[in-house]
Amino acid sequence: MTEIPQAELDRRKAQLVARLAELDTRLQGIERELLSHQAKDWEELATEREHDEVLTSMGDEGKQEIRMIHAAFQRLAEGEYGFCTKCGERIADARLDLLPATPFCSNCAP
Repeated sequence: MTEIPQAELDRRKAQLVARLAELDTRLQGIERELLSHQAKDWEELATEREHDEVLTSMGDEGKQEIRMIHAAFQRLAEGEYGFCTKCGERIADARLDLLPATPFCSNCAP
């Protein structure tokens, strides 16, 4: 394994911290939206329920991404960030630019 320069690791960590803040803000907004519904009409209530299902799905996806970011922080702390957890090869910078929390190189990605 080739070592990743500390400046690059610091940049990636900042990228992950920023994304975590975005997700936290988004999840708080989703939670507020889910708690705000008070329709009395059956049609409105049905529409709100459908909307709630979409919001819940978005929230679940956000929570999954948060788990991935925390796992990436762990890999950073252990000096394993930027290397595929499956094959051990370095993950391409372009892939990390798109998916900074990914634990897999493009060859091993499910």
